[in-house]
Amino acid sequence: MTERKRTKLPPAQVALAAIALVIIAAAAGLTGKNARLFQKPPDHDALTVPEISAASFDAKQVRQTVERRCVVCHGCYDSPCQFRMTSSDGISRGASQQPVYNSSRLNEAPLTRLGIDASSTEEWRDLGFFDVAPGVQNSDPAQSVLWRMLMLGKEHPIPQNTSLPKSIDLDITRDLTCPAPTGFDDYERKNPFGGMPYAVAPMDDKEWEMLARWVKSGAPSFQRDPPTSNALSSHIAEWEQFLNRREPRERLVARYLYEHLFLAHLYFSDITSGTYFQLVRASTPPGEPIKVIATRRPYDNPETDEFYYRLSPVRETILHKTHITYKIGPKRLSRYRELFFELDWRVGALPSYEPSVASNPFAAFSAIPASARYSFLLDDAEYFIRTFIRGPVCRGQVAVNVIEDRFWVMFLNPDADLSVNDPVYLEKAIPLLGLPAEHADGSLFERLVPAYLDHHRQYAELREKRYDMADPQKKGPSIDDIWLGQPKNGAALLTVFRHFDNATVVSGFHGDVPETAWIVDFPTLERIYYNLVAGFDVFGSVEHQVATRVYMDLLRMESEDLFLSFLPPESRRILHDGWYRGGHAKIRTLLHRSPISIDHDTQINFMSNVPKAELLFKVLGRDQSGAPRTDAINRMDGQQSSLSPEIAALASLSSVQAPWVQYLPDLSLVRINHQNGDNRVYSLVHDKAHTNVAFLFVENLRREPEKDTITVIQGLIGSYPNFFFVVDEGELDNFVHSLSAMRTEQDWRSLVDAFGVRRSSPQFWETADFFQDTAADRHPSKGGLLDLNRYLDP
Repeated sequence: MTERKRTKLPPAQVALAAIALVIIAAAAGLTGKNARLFQKPPDHDALTVPEISAASFDAKQVRQTVERRCVVCHGCYDSPCQFRMTSSDGISRGASQQPVYNSSRLNEAPLTRLGIDASSTEEWRDLGFFDVAPGVQNSDPAQSVLWRMLMLGKEHPIPQNTSLPKSIDLDITRDLTCPAPTGFDDYERKNPFGGMPYAVAPMDDKEWEMLARWVKSGAPSFQRDPPTSNALSSHIAEWEQFLNRREPRERLVARYLYEHLFLAHLYFSDITSGTYFQLVRASTPPGEPIKVIATRRPYDNPETDEFYYRLSPVRETILHKTHITYKIGPKRLSRYRELFFELDWRVGALPSYEPSVASNPFAAFSAIPASARYSFLLDDAEYFIRTFIRGPVCRGQVAVNVIEDRFWVMFLNPDADLSVNDPVYLEKAIPLLGLPAEHADGSLFERLVPAYLDHHRQYAELREKRYDMADPQKKGPSIDDIWLGQPKNGAALLTVFRHFDNATVVSGFHGDVPETAWIVDFPTLERIYYNLVAGFDVFGSVEHQVATRVYMDLLRMESEDLFLSFLPPESRRILHDGWYRGGHAKIRTLLHRSPISIDHDTQINFMSNVPKAELLFKVLGRDQSGAPRTDAINRMDGQQSSLSPEIAALASLSSVQAPWVQYLPDLSLVRINHQNGDNRVYSLVHDKAHTNVAFLFVENLRREPEKDTITVIQGLIGSYPNFFFVVDEGELDNFVHSLSAMRTEQDWRSLVDAFGVRRSSPQFWETADFFQDTAADRHPSKGGLLDLNRYLDP
């Protein structure tokens, strides 16, 4: 046997490999938490549990109770034990002892997507799932896990209006105990507080008895069939015909649309039935029952030449977290024909599904004019940003600490984007725009070195060269180079909020002037989408997760750098250095990137000594997409004298650096009760300050809590509320004073005692229902159930 020749790596690659090893080791260590969730409760008189017979029940009421009391924690990929109760199929699938999110997983996990990767209970059992509801393996309902969980919760409710026992772990990364039917006796002995609903106030007797009758009856399906009508059927047929035409241009456009809309909940603009659809690839043609072709990623090979794009009805309960809506209908179809087929372009051979091509949208769809592709993205920029902000990639602190806690987003005008207007530039850039997913079967080193070190540096150099050629006098960008949007055609300006381990995007500029801002061009927007959405595998290994997260660092910095290029040269590096304190120098050395460019000017005439704020407000003033011009609660817009007493009181909390801010959760919802019944809702969003967001771990070492602020939003935002406050209108000033006077943990607990709704409060479910109703009423086409998995216990 000959000895393998060792290759000496460049220093930068050695450094990257060392950092990768540290990341993987740290990720593996994050999940080693104590698996013991409960301790034996203090002695107390057991409640009398009524005898329940398999009596009749109202399927509609059962469905509503399951949604409001069960799905709110068992609705998404992070449902405990993968027990998803969003549909009867999810309930019959059961539970698994293998988590979907696993930051120490060294290999890809088997796919277990509900409705996709198995089509029968038997197939789910082959994938390791076991019965929770009464099933074939456990035909006695009284011995099912679901029944015994309900009974355990009834017999051992948590103490009211007090903190939970310290043994109860609410951390989303905790090691879960997922008892199969044969192991429940042991679980019950060790976990007397482990019943359902978990670690919250018990359901009222009527709700509990209704669910008990349902389970005792065998937990039969309560699922509704999606409503149908002739108009709906006609729309579906028209869209499926459009997406399944056979001419090469039409086939390529259909593939492009599918890869960009597969995550969406599609709805028809003129149908008010509340029916949503997902765009899928199927082996069956229109008119036949849909048989989904299951692939790990939307651009993976379907392994057949004969497949069809179909509109599949969404049959699960609608959750806000996953309800990413996209409106379709006659106007949208007309817009697609205008964008993609009125221009003169040709297709030679259709692109392959090889990873080197399929994972790079600039290679796969190079035949489609860049102007059409970028306009398609800008038409619904909020949707595309939302896909990665609320999609599966954004779960957990490590997933979203690549972004600041609040920042504003703008987009480069297509007329100013050379990737749209300079075909030579984009053609040269295509090989350099590959993503880590291209090397999905390779090591972390193989995934990152080409994209992270070599290609990205070369692309940055190419971009700078081509823009210099287009601007030989180095005048720099003008205000017209920022996209203004179009009336009634989607937001051109966005605000992103990070809530520690999840995030939210909303249209318009909200809050005070943020620390950072992005201007996103076509290559960056498309790569963000393919890196974090189309190319992200929630069942992937830790190497895949790290590669995705680290590459996003580059895309964030591209967008920040483009924003800085619009500012006066003398202010750019000062601002940038403030964003990357501490690790900034090391990051720049590792990336082999040049310092922020100051060799070109800006064509914007700045009149103040705060050019960042001045630029942002100039853009806001020119916006044509309908963004509100003012935010009187959070910004001094000259309207404070006309504010109502309620708004003025809350405005005193916003955008203020103060010691009390650090005690608030990431997202609090406030209900203000008015005597006339016109109750108001506000969201308190905690904006946490950091020295930088350049590293995956040890975030607490980069925190600057003394610089934290609060943004107050009228109405409800977010998918995962952390805490509820209920304040009578006459007590609002007292609430504001108590809040701003906090200096200690005891002060925080006193505020909670006076105005908060603990998990153990008898008012918990009534308050949660109020906010659920508010979310549904205010956003009929976008609202969904709020997830209570992140609700805290002060």
